[in-house]
Amino acid sequence: MAKEKKDKKSDKPVEAKAPEQARHSAKETPRLRAKFDKEVAPALMKEFDAHNPMAVPRLHKIVVNMGVGEATQNAKVLDPAVHELGQITGQKPVVTRAKKSIAAFKVREGMPIGAMVTLRGDRMYEFFDRLVNVVLPRVRDFRGVSTKSFDGRGNYTLGLHDQLIFPEIDYAKVDKLKGMNVTIVTTARSDEQARALLRHLGMPFRP
Repeated sequence: MAKEKKDKKSDKPVEAKAPEQARHSAKETPRLRAKFDKEVAPALMKEFDAHNPMAVPRLHKIVVNMGVGEATQNAKVLDPAVHELGQITGQKPVVTRAKKSIAAFKVREGMPIGAMVTLRGDRMYEFFDRLVNVVLPRVRDFRGVSTKSFDGRGNYTLGLHDQLIFPEIDYAKVDKLKGMNVTIVTTARSDEQARALLRHLGMPFRP
């Protein structure tokens, strides 16, 4: 057992100094989160005449879901999907399984059919920032995203045709193109509030 070091004058144990890394462990606030607090939230309060800052709509979570239908015949095709989704989001994906059997598609309950990641907090803001400023502009002939993909409860779902628009993906290592859905869940009470929130955060809606 290691002996405690004692101060020669006071004969009291001397506290171990924190390593340099620990002293600088405070993580920087994501750029988009800081923008929301300083610019977006005040703008939304004014736009919706809200008096309580807590009433301002904000991002709650982002769910990225990649379906792999071929997994019903060969479970190994899921491995690349899980790996790529992990690269895209920076978080370990969860394998999604069929909730019920569908004979016509040869799907049995519990079969692996895709991969999913749920992002919250800083990772959510970092992903959204990359999505609107880096990923979407890489889409060929991009003219903005539809304003009709809200679900009536303030949530927005965006469909992406392939994973190659993400800079984290190495084109040479992709065996097959895989589409995915990105669902942005907000605390907005209506689609109008959610649209305003996403617009202020930089979502490039079509005119």
